[in-house]
Amino acid sequence: MEVGFIFSLLLAAFVVVALAKTARVVPQREQYVVERLGKYSKTLDAGFHILIPFIDKVAYKHTLKEQAFDVPSQTCITKDNIAVEVDGVIYMQVVDARAASYGIDRYVFATSQLAQTTLRSEIGKIELDRTFEERETINAQVVDAVDRAAEPWGVKILRYEIKDIMPPESVRDALEKQMRAERERRAVVAQSEGERQARINVSEGERQETINLSEAEKLKQINEAEGRAQEIRLIAEATAQGIRDVATALDQPGGREAVNLRVAEQWVKEFGRLAQTNNTMIVPAQLGDVATMVATALNTVNVTQKDSAAQP
Repeated sequence: MEVGFIFSLLLAAFVVVALAKTARVVPQREQYVVERLGKYSKTLDAGFHILIPFIDKVAYKHTLKEQAFDVPSQTCITKDNIAVEVDGVIYMQVVDARAASYGIDRYVFATSQLAQTTLRSEIGKIELDRTFEERETINAQVVDAVDRAAEPWGVKILRYEIKDIMPPESVRDALEKQMRAERERRAVVAQSEGERQARINVSEGERQETINLSEAEKLKQINEAEGRAQEIRLIAEATAQGIRDVATALDQPGGREAVNLRVAEQWVKEFGRLAQTNNTMIVPAQLGDVATMVATALNTVNVTQKDSAAQP
């Protein structure tokens, strides 16, 4: 009875082990490599699979997800013989599970070492100052070199990123001094440019002010000249109108008698002013006779009227 019980237990354990080795469930985004009697048989994709127990064996399991691995820090020598510490991170993906299983042992370690050697080679081609500027170029060159080498391994190199570049302490001090000097130089240049622009602005303002003043003076002189011309024209028109009014008045009844009286009044008034001064003057003898003076004036007016009438 005890022997039968033990045999049943062994049989149950055998069935459980057989079922465990027969049924396989592959998770999403993974692949299993199956060997049959030690030789590659097939690659299992995601899903449920049945294997032959004790004959088929899952030898390798690979994830198809993108993987990121740190590339250890290493010392690189630049073109100008400066030692710098550089570390990075590499992103890769298994695209062929069979090649990743049999193409190379420990593909992660292999790609990391290849990335380090390629990085040392690329850093050695450029000077220290350019290493900080050429990160994208260095990353692209490392990806290109490692991807071509990893293609037989069934691994795709997606990208490589330099995390940090650490030059020696003495070099960092020199770089800081250089950067400080460059900032001071830029500050001096900016200040001088500002002063230069300020002087230019002041001179432009003075020039514009001079132009505006000259234009104002020009307009002032033009306006004054136009005012004087207008004044002369108005005076001439008023004088001409007065003369025409006098000529018209002479033709009216009693006009000549009024003119005679007016001329006589003005003559007496002005001659009286001459008598009040101490000046000694020589005048024609007939000017003392008022009647003679009036006759002379009227004769002049008559001649003027005849000349005007004679003109076409």
